[in-house]
Amino acid sequence: MAASHVSSEPAVALLEVHNLSKSFAGVRALKGVNLQVLPGEVHCVLGQNGAGKSTLIKALSGVHQPDSGEIRWNGEPVTLSGPTAALDLGIATMYQELDVVDGLSVAENIFLGHEDSRAGVLRVRDARRRARELLARLGHTDIAPSAEVGSLSAAGKQMVSMARALSRNARLIIMDEPSAILDVGEVANLFRVIRELTGQGIAIVYISHRLEEIRQIGDRISVIKDGSSTASSLPVEGTSRADLVRLMTGRDVAHAFPPRIPVPGAAPVVLEVQDLGLAGSFTGVSFTVRAGEVFGLAGLVGSGRSEILETIYGARRATAGTVRVNGTTLQPGSVPAAIGAGLGLSPEERKSQGLLLEEPIYRNATLSTFARFARRGLLNERREKEATRTQAAAVQLHPADPDRPARTLSGGNQQKVLLARWLLHGTKVLLLDEPTRGVDVGAKTEIYALIRNLAADGVAVVVVSSELEEVLGLADRVLVLDAGRVLATGNATDLDEHAVLDLVLKGNAQ
Repeated sequence: MAASHVSSEPAVALLEVHNLSKSFAGVRALKGVNLQVLPGEVHCVLGQNGAGKSTLIKALSGVHQPDSGEIRWNGEPVTLSGPTAALDLGIATMYQELDVVDGLSVAENIFLGHEDSRAGVLRVRDARRRARELLARLGHTDIAPSAEVGSLSAAGKQMVSMARALSRNARLIIMDEPSAILDVGEVANLFRVIRELTGQGIAIVYISHRLEEIRQIGDRISVIKDGSSTASSLPVEGTSRADLVRLMTGRDVAHAFPPRIPVPGAAPVVLEVQDLGLAGSFTGVSFTVRAGEVFGLAGLVGSGRSEILETIYGARRATAGTVRVNGTTLQPGSVPAAIGAGLGLSPEERKSQGLLLEEPIYRNATLSTFARFARRGLLNERREKEATRTQAAAVQLHPADPDRPARTLSGGNQQKVLLARWLLHGTKVLLLDEPTRGVDVGAKTEIYALIRNLAADGVAVVVVSSELEEVLGLADRVLVLDAGRVLATGNATDLDEHAVLDLVLKGNAQ
């Protein structure tokens, strides 16, 4: 657990929120939320998707104006009339979708909106000097102020966004799911930077679905459920995971992972991957998956997990090896051939690669089965909606309105739409890449149960996740990868997170 940066002496709160409420078109998004943030602390805000966290963030950053309640800054009531007012006060926000401009340089991004200019022209030399100082303050002298932001990694872009906050003399930085796009090493560096900032008296409001991170970085916790505060300013130390789950969901989630159902010995092999390779990514990957089995690919970011799934699915053309479904060899690099054989993929980036966000739920659900609902080249929307309602019930989609745009759903429900699509298609092999990324703890449990139910119905499931606990908890068997090489294959019950990491470290030492 992170050492607390908050003094044991009574401190004047930097930010206080009292009974904040906000409604949209008659729907109450916030119903009396309370929050208190002290200087130099990491205050974690938890809640399921749809709990009201995003509305609270936007109220604190001046995007939304609350209907009632009070915001106090250094003990004084304030009105945040817009984002500029919040920034001028010292409140900066780093959204999950980073607001950097890829075509501009690092320095231009850092000072975007408050450029030091002469006659409207940016003072490039001064901007780069100041950018270099801010990045050094974050421990990132490796990021060149002149570099184009589009050339940086996700972690590098995040540091640019953080440097922008510091350039506005931020005293409180709100971080929305900052670790969602980072690997293990990048998360460790993020935490190092956060500790340095809090050591300088800067407060952090940290929003994350990953409960294990809260225990590592947080000082205090506030929980929101259905727009209301269920807990405010709990100490991280002494607050159990079970307590947090209960506060977020209103119920106990005793068994996150459903019990494994033994795969019958006579269950047929549905998926065969033999000596599969993709130049520059992975080589010599072989495994089989039987009907009703959940098979996991475990490894750190960069190990080749996602590339393997995409190659099996035909989104990448294999340079070696074969893929067979029910004994039929698939044409390399052909997604239609894979789908026709009974393969389905839920991609890592479901918003950009898996869903048509502006289209309704029913159109997303029927996307791979249009021919079934078409007559003389025209789609029968009534039949599409009927079929979608059936599958929405099967995956416990909420809300289940087939006309609702996909973009309005929470992360967990967007994932359920993808599952509904492949259920409707009658998929025999389901490839799941990061099935619970950006999904809250309650929805995670539901998705785990859905995956196990699919396996019980005879679907062969292959799961990739950056959370080792998830792979080991869901899968029957696991293949461990590192840098595109297979290190081991075995029963999930014979492995734990330490064993997998030991395999990876030994593999790197060879």
